Amino acid sequence: MTQYERMKKGLIYNPADEEIMKEQAVFQQKNWEFNQLNPSDFAAKNKYMKENFAECGENNYIELPFRANWGGHHVHFGSNIYANFNLTLVDDGHIYVGDKVMFGPNVTIATANHPISPKLREKALQYNKDVVIGENTWIGANVIIVPGIKIGKNAVIGAGSIVTKDIPDNVVAVGNPCRVLREIGEHDDVYFYKNEKIDWENL
Repeated sequence: MTQYERMKKGLIYNPADEEIMKEQAVFQQKNWEFNQLNPSDFAAKNKYMKENFAECGENNYIELPFRANWGGHHVHFGSNIYANFNLTLVDDGHIYVGDKVMFGPNVTIATANHPISPKLREKALQYNKDVVIGENTWIGANVIIVPGIKIGKNAVIGAGSIVTKDIPDNVVAVGNPCRVLREIGEHDDVYFYKNEKIDWENL
């Protein structure tokens, strides 16, 4: 089994393997070119996502800069996704993002990890575990999501959280490590901030 095949299977592998680095360099170059685009060149941004992401739906928007180990080659975007400045995707493994997800600035999603064993780390080996984010979820500013995590739909991950365990549907979760604070319920359909009511009739 080649190192590239090991990478795809989520096994421990050598990321400095010549075959891997040769292919990865192509997408890193494209990622660099993407970040040179005019921020208002929506057509070119969309073209990049359609051509380089593993999957990409419609009406997605990324503020520049955008960083990805493989340029988004292992990223699966649904539709109507918004990503604020400095989204960093360590996409050695696959990252699945559902429809209508919002990312605050400076979010990092990592799929790559390194073994705890010093004997393996001294060889600079790694392994990858996919990350899944459900639809209509809001990931706040400066959130870090570690490898292998699944976040449910309609969730809110508070700013600055470090997500080390799976998060279920329909909850607000915050902290380091990120924990469920409460469920999202009827109160959230009445008030948008503390005691300020939502004026539904004007929306």
